[in-house]
Amino acid sequence: MAELMSVDIYTDGACSGNPGPGGWGAILICKGVEKEISGGEKLTTNNRMELSAAIFALKCLNRPCKVNLYSDSAYLINGFTAGWILSWKRNGWKNSSKQTVSNIELWQELDRLSGIHEITWIKVKGHADNEYNNRCDKLAVAQSRKYGDMK
Repeated sequence: MAELMSVDIYTDGACSGNPGPGGWGAILICKGVEKEISGGEKLTTNNRMELSAAIFALKCLNRPCKVNLYSDSAYLINGFTAGWILSWKRNGWKNSSKQTVSNIELWQELDRLSGIHEITWIKVKGHADNEYNNRCDKLAVAQSRKYGDMK
């Protein structure tokens, strides 16, 4: 079996108002080549943008890869590292309060994508000294402002 290509992905989401106009940004790095992507929505939440950043970045990969995915979102990272998603799936996508998981369609898409790629989910400190996290934040905020300017 061929060895999987290694890719580093940095992601971030931003929202003005929460809910309000939001944006996401991601940087994919493979073999020293960087690719920036970003997008947003007119009415969304910060958590939706954090999840969307990871989804859109993972969808850029055209074959299974070994991924280190870095995010400052505890919501995103804990979904996988703290076993939340396993519990939700086991409980029919219900949370501990027996309510449907928030952002279920985004979590289900991340679950699907995590079945394709070998992903290590890594929490980074936000708005600190991580160059790529700071760049993703700028991309996300710019998109949030763009969507906020749309009347």
